[in-house]
Amino acid sequence: MPKLLYKEQAFPDMAIPLEPKLSARRENGPEPLRRKRVQPAAPASPLRNKVIARLLIFATVVLLVDSLVGDKGLIERLHARRSYAEMEASLNDLKARNASLRKYAQDLKENRDTIEAIAREELGMTRSGEILFIVRDAKPQSN
Repeated sequence: MPKLLYKEQAFPDMAIPLEPKLSARRENGPEPLRRKRVQPAAPASPLRNKVIARLLIFATVVLLVDSLVGDKGLIERLHARRSYAEMEASLNDLKARNASLRKYAQDLKENRDTIEAIAREELGMTRSGEILFIVRDAKPQSN
């Protein structure tokens, strides 16, 4: 059976403290991991800044002009809105006319007074015992 050696018995000449050292760093061993400091980027040249600024201004102007006069721009949207309002008004007029024509058709089918009025006006019909007078404008005679 192997003999167990305690720290004090294995190396009697070497004094090993039983409590850990309260030191900030290890004396031997790898350095602890730390974040590396990022170096700021070198400042851009003034010429490069001018070119970038002009490109951004150009792109902004192009987008602005396209949003105003493009296929789906502001002017086209205003025309579409106006056209929509006109068509909506026309549709409402047609719906009203359609409703009045439906009522007129219903009256022609069911209302005897309406049927009689149409027969008198358009066909010149009369009831029995009535006399029809047709009055025409007389033309002046020239001598």
